[in-house]
Amino acid sequence: MYLPNLRSASSNVAAIRRHIPPLPLKDSQFSLDTSGVAGFFGGPEAVSAMATVHVYEGRRWLGWYNSPGAYEISKAYGQLANSRFWDGLYPGPNTDPATLFGLDGKKGPRFRSFQSGTVIPNSGHLGALLMQECEDTKGIKFPGRQGFGVFVTVVELEQAPSSVMRPRLLRTHSVLLASIPIIASAATCVLSGLFQDWYAFSLILFGVIASGIACWVVGSGELAFTHPKPAPGIPPGDGMLVGESGIVILKGDENAVNSITRGRFSLRFKSEPAYNNIGLASMLLTIQFVAQLLLVPQATLFGQILFVISMAVSWGYNSWLSSLDKDKIQREILMQHVLSNPPKKRFDVGTRTTMAVLACLLLQPNNPKRVLEDLIPNDTEVWNRFKRGVSEMMEKGERIALPSNDLDGLDDHEQNLLNTFYDDAQVAVEGFSLHFKST
Repeated sequence: MYLPNLRSASSNVAAIRRHIPPLPLKDSQFSLDTSGVAGFFGGPEAVSAMATVHVYEGRRWLGWYNSPGAYEISKAYGQLANSRFWDGLYPGPNTDPATLFGLDGKKGPRFRSFQSGTVIPNSGHLGALLMQECEDTKGIKFPGRQGFGVFVTVVELEQAPSSVMRPRLLRTHSVLLASIPIIASAATCVLSGLFQDWYAFSLILFGVIASGIACWVVGSGELAFTHPKPAPGIPPGDGMLVGESGIVILKGDENAVNSITRGRFSLRFKSEPAYNNIGLASMLLTIQFVAQLLLVPQATLFGQILFVISMAVSWGYNSWLSSLDKDKIQREILMQHVLSNPPKKRFDVGTRTTMAVLACLLLQPNNPKRVLEDLIPNDTEVWNRFKRGVSEMMEKGERIALPSNDLDGLDDHEQNLLNTFYDDAQVAVEGFSLHFKST
């Protein structure tokens, strides 16, 4: 009773096959060099693109395309897996996930608080991000002598973030752009099946699955921000980050300042510390690479071209992701979603003398000379007279002006130099009065 139905189905399949055109390039003896393809569409872009999976919202779900660089990705991130088996398969140091993905590990500028007494030689990754953010901020230019220009940025940390928090990730147009390689991989896979090139069909499909699973597994790590709580009753944490091109004055309580000087980004996986799921995903990518290396030559020339097209489109998308400024992305997360957009003002000053005096006026330390000594370590008679005179006038609340007796015992050159330093100090005083009159 089912024979008529079977005959009808067979006739339909035959009719469909009659409408499919003959396989393009069927009689060609040419074959693509898959090793050359793998070299051109190599892995650095793919590895860099994978590093964005923890900073963009929904990025972990957008890896379903035939991505190149499978072996490079597996070799780079397989090192996270922590066991004898995985260490043998992917040798190398078991790096902290945040460091491996570029979310930690930068050496930040020196920090010093003149009220709490805190001195930190290396403020860490977040200190480096904040300093870079201030370097890219437009400033107000101070008048006066223009030497080796530096900047002074004041950051008002009005509220301290939670000691443990998961900052909201950034939203981007990557969802729309990710549809391009996904559609290209799906289209080339379907075309390979229609022309019955099952090698090309299987390899493209396997590449989509392996890449998608790897992106989902690696992206399962949650970005977290942590910083230690200071001891109760500790003095205000006002202090400064000292960089080569300028300083950043941090104003706020110790808990808020702590979030920059001792805070860090981290990645938390449910599979830690073994990270077996990442090891399995890396092994899947390794199998993908070996399968492509061995089986692409078995496909027809048309199927090989479709395979290369899918890889080329994916490579273009990975190149776009790898071109994004990852430090800028992290700075945006830090400033917007961790520190809640703290008010900041930048001032471009012409000399380090003006910078040092302005820092004293902003920090209002009990001993201004310590600030001046920290920023101007020069140990000459002229400098020592300048630092002593300015600090004494600040402590007494007097107007900063050159004392006449400070010129005694100096030659003409040294007197002119001391006058110049006090002129620089006056620029800082006038600028402070103009921009911080209400504070």
